Amino acid sequence: MAAALKATCFLQLKTNYNNSTSLKYYKPPMAALTTAPTLGLSQTFSKLKQQGKVAFIPYITAGDPDLSTTAEALKVLDLCGSDIIELGVPYSDPLADGPVIQAAATRSLAKGTNFDKIIAMLKEVVPQLSCPVALFSYYNPILKRGVEKFMTTLQETGVHGLVVPDVPLEETEILRKEAKKKNIELVLLTTPTTPTERMKAIVEASEGFVYLVSSIGVTGARASVSNKVQSLLQEIKEATDKPVAVGFGISNPEHVKQIAAWGADGVIVGSAMVKLLGDAKSPEEGLIELEKFTKSLKSALL
Repeated sequence: MAAALKATCFLQLKTNYNNSTSLKYYKPPMAALTTAPTLGLSQTFSKLKQQGKVAFIPYITAGDPDLSTTAEALKVLDLCGSDIIELGVPYSDPLADGPVIQAAATRSLAKGTNFDKIIAMLKEVVPQLSCPVALFSYYNPILKRGVEKFMTTLQETGVHGLVVPDVPLEETEILRKEAKKKNIELVLLTTPTTPTERMKAIVEASEGFVYLVSSIGVTGARASVSNKVQSLLQEIKEATDKPVAVGFGISNPEHVKQIAAWGADGVIVGSAMVKLLGDAKSPEEGLIELEKFTKSLKSALL
């Protein structure tokens, strides 16, 4: 039933595209709002594992080019088969992000995007999605609001996961404690330079899935994915049975297919998605290109 519903929604979305109708006027069928509760991150991975599938996880920046387009982009990503969606909270000093996402954050903040506006948008959109949303936020905005209040807000909004790229393992205790209270899965990151013993501690503490950064440095599309990722995946999987998703530098169907073949449980694509929306001549064009690109990436996992 759920698959048939998604197909119906997708056909309606395609009709909008073919008729050059603005997606700002697209509304999913009412039946889409009465489906079963959305699974969490770990539950999603468990379901996919039973089906022998790899999770497709796109990332976009909230508010670029505007929050109205972000709302429609979330629906497009969901309807095109995304298994989890990562939504970035724009921040003025995004240390882990490359030039594409930094520029998107700058544009978003210049438009007046803030956390409260993002939450207001998500409260309307999340009930219309069939896949879970994980928020990607730097630590400062969380501390500014208070960790407990921040987690409560995410829970009330229907967000299932949280990725905080700039907080070291030693300082995650409060985050993990409050996240657990509110059933928010706190995803932790490990990198190619993380020592083995530290990696083991990180994967032990991570919830939802383990985020494997595929390369040294910031986010951004790259020509190829390092072969070291394969050995890193094997090393992590020897240390945990938690799902592992690979991100940073993944930008085309060939990358996606390669990482899946190496044994990843999920593939995260960010900068390439953000660039499509940022470079588009109009929001509508950006959404159409996003739909095409998402389909090509998702098909690499089928």
